[in-house]
Amino acid sequence: MMEYKCLNCGKNVQLDLKSAKRVICQFCGHRMLIKIRPKIAKRVVAK
Repeated sequence: MMEYKCLNCGKNVQLDLKSAKRVICQFCGHRMLIKIRPKIAKRVVAK
């Protein structure tokens, strides 16, 4: 399960892309969703 944000209504949507038949917002029916980035920055050690 991944969390996406609807571009139309702005609500967060829980969606599993492997089992979902259609990618739509559950609240407004809009089909454009963006993936929410994590709030914690990922640290990579450079050598």
